[in-house]
Amino acid sequence: MTQRTVTLLGSTGSIGTQAVDVVDAFPDRFRVVAIAAGGSDLGQLARQAVHLQVEQVAVANGDDTTLAQFADALEHAARAGGRTAYRPQILSGPDAATTVAGNGADVVLNAITGSIGLRPTLAALAAGSTLALANKESLIVGGPVVKAAAAPGQIVPVDSEHSAIAQCLRGGSRQEVRKLVLTASGGPFRGMTRSQLREVTPQQALQHPTWDMGVVVTTNSATLVNKGLEVIEAHLLFDVPFDDIEVAVHPQSVVHSMVEFMDGSTLLQASPPTMTIPIALGMSWPDRLTQVAQACDWTRAATWEFLPLDEEAFPAVRLAVQVGREGGTFPAVYNAANEVAVAAFHAGQLRFTDIVDLIGEVVDEHSTAAGNGSAASGVDLTVDQVLAADTWARTTAADRIGAISMSKESTP
Repeated sequence: MTQRTVTLLGSTGSIGTQAVDVVDAFPDRFRVVAIAAGGSDLGQLARQAVHLQVEQVAVANGDDTTLAQFADALEHAARAGGRTAYRPQILSGPDAATTVAGNGADVVLNAITGSIGLRPTLAALAAGSTLALANKESLIVGGPVVKAAAAPGQIVPVDSEHSAIAQCLRGGSRQEVRKLVLTASGGPFRGMTRSQLREVTPQQALQHPTWDMGVVVTTNSATLVNKGLEVIEAHLLFDVPFDDIEVAVHPQSVVHSMVEFMDGSTLLQASPPTMTIPIALGMSWPDRLTQVAQACDWTRAATWEFLPLDEEAFPAVRLAVQVGREGGTFPAVYNAANEVAVAAFHAGQLRFTDIVDLIGEVVDEHSTAAGNGSAASGVDLTVDQVLAADTWARTTAADRIGAISMSKESTP
């Protein structure tokens, strides 16, 4: 099998660093030609560049101070690695990741967090690269724009749930599918009531029982906003109506999702909790690599639980289905309001339960406010409309948070 060139977007994050591990384990299969990151860990970015000998490095935070610090880190890493002659092309600024995403690599792994991954996603698709998509937000907010830009089979999901579904769908035709079942661990607060959730602290929200992720994704998993986003993503990836997509709580996180077929049979994909398998499969699709991770040990007793989702305590999924049905710019508003609310929660400005409440308020206002960038139809949605709605939602959410903070300060 031929070696594939790879561009890693979000290389210093959880998905990105695990992707580097996969590349290291299979050097005959992958060669990384470019990496991109926001710039929060310049030392790690420099070490990755030297280790992988990439041709391009993109730093989203491109101010002069950051670039000078990165140049120093790169020089230090090159000396430490015995590669003093190494000189990659360095790109900086908000468009840097988009530029390297369009460099024509065989595979672009988009592991950027948030809606800022939209333009890189479109750039990768336009360049004809296979898009290994971990940045679910770009598909969710871009919706029909992204789907229109993608050739059949060009997008390969990296989220464990959607990778599981893609694997299960090999067992039957689309016409034979009755429903998709996304599994959710339930996060650290499974079984808690809404009143109990009001007192959750940011520190508690970051203690996920299974997965090691960044602040935003971990918080989204605790609120189940992440699962709401994944329902929309599944609808877009697999062209399955929302009525035929369900969520089941599975605390063990061994069954990553399921497909139920018309004859009553259900196929599931199971493995011990790891992102290495979907990352490797995303880069090698449709081929499987050998011994990527440990399989389940069938010689030991194990119990798997499946529980219904408590939508009263965790309304994020129900709200996501609502905005998914609305289409247009509503998913962008949902996502943007959430990102602002999560930041406010960790800054001590909102309670845990306020996160989804705030999203709902901004979504409701988007339904009625004039001039908010909403699209009449998702069919004609443009990138400019998506970004306008994103900006509107962030501003509206921030204004509401400001009003909440002022109210708290004025309360004796």
